[in-house]
Amino acid sequence: MTEEWLARRYKENKHRPDDKRSPYQKDRSRIIHAAAFRRLQAKTQIMGIGVNDFYRTRLTHSLEVSQIASGILGQLRASQTSDSICAFLPCRSLIETLALAHDIGHPPFGHGGETALNYMMREHGGFEGNAQTLRIVAKLEPYSKGFGMNLTRRTLLGFIKYPQLIKHLWQVPEDNEQERFINSTRWLPAKGLYCEESAVFDWILAPLSSYDSTTFTQFTKNKNGIDRTKYKSLDCSIMELADDIAYGVHDLEDAIATGMVSVHQWQEFVDTHLSNLQTGWLNSNLPRISAQLFSPDEADLKEVIGELVNLFITQAKIKKLDLFESLLLDHTVYLDKDLTILLEGLKQFVFKNVIRHPEMQQIEFKGQKIISDIFAAFASDPLRLLPLTRQAIYQNALAQGETGYRELCDYISSMTDEYAIKVHGRLFTTEY
Repeated sequence: MTEEWLARRYKENKHRPDDKRSPYQKDRSRIIHAAAFRRLQAKTQIMGIGVNDFYRTRLTHSLEVSQIASGILGQLRASQTSDSICAFLPCRSLIETLALAHDIGHPPFGHGGETALNYMMREHGGFEGNAQTLRIVAKLEPYSKGFGMNLTRRTLLGFIKYPQLIKHLWQVPEDNEQERFINSTRWLPAKGLYCEESAVFDWILAPLSSYDSTTFTQFTKNKNGIDRTKYKSLDCSIMELADDIAYGVHDLEDAIATGMVSVHQWQEFVDTHLSNLQTGWLNSNLPRISAQLFSPDEADLKEVIGELVNLFITQAKIKKLDLFESLLLDHTVYLDKDLTILLEGLKQFVFKNVIRHPEMQQIEFKGQKIISDIFAAFASDPLRLLPLTRQAIYQNALAQGETGYRELCDYISSMTDEYAIKVHGRLFTTEY
């Protein structure tokens, strides 16, 4: 890659004698040693912290996504006969960096916390986990002053799953009076970037031609009438596919191992969604897979989960879009149609039978209420209730002519599940 993609926003003068690491190895180190990354160990993936001792957290999920993304990259490199394509594929350090930190902006209590913050920020630019990820790595994490981790330009491009500002994508619903309980469907976050990061976004896209920048930021309405961006970089597509595989397969493992889904539910899903797929491997192996998934022998479950992950990794392919001048944008990773249907089916199975399970939704609702309560309390009297360090950040925002709401949101979204519960207890319960 050219030097412009290796550039950092802030020219560093670090005292690191004899440091032979590549720029992307340095980026990975900065992620691993960041406080925001460590907090993922106590943030909800699907099952709430404490619901079971088997579940995956955001941290273990991110480690698995990193491993899968590395496997996809290795597969792509091994299957390429063209040196020109291999030349612009990401290196292992870069793709691991993206995978490790892809969820770093997610708030406590999963999508419940995300919806609550989006509602509380409805008049101040909204909240969205991926947008918060870019904000953390490019601005908030105190590795440098004002430049976050000061990562390379290509790394930052890889974090952008939705390359457009939220203000262009979201029509804020009418809100005549504040809702006591937030409707999770009505206040789903728009998928984009904050206006506060527009300068960072412009800097990331600076090497692109005017045509590429315009095309890359296009958006369209999906079947639900919601504006969604259309494109992402090659690096981001690898990371997103790895994330989907981890979600569809490893979260299925959690659901089975903890008894959240039954063999009857699985068989109904197979009959409804998988029976017509033409994938030869799947047709010949599906009865065995179904038996192993629900076998009393834990080794059988682990074996078939590994087999499914391997199936998706080894069948990942790269294709040219013929839309962009930049090679980083004009190539993407994909699965064939039947495997795409299978993976999307697994994700929907987990969503329907685990995420939307009333018990899980009640826990998510509780977390949603905790976050909205904390936000309302801090917003009512921030210079009384915020920690001293956060008060200084809040006052600095006011001095810059800002409302301070984004800084409140930064603080609350950074909390772990457990810490948010403690803060809520201090504010609202007499037993604390």
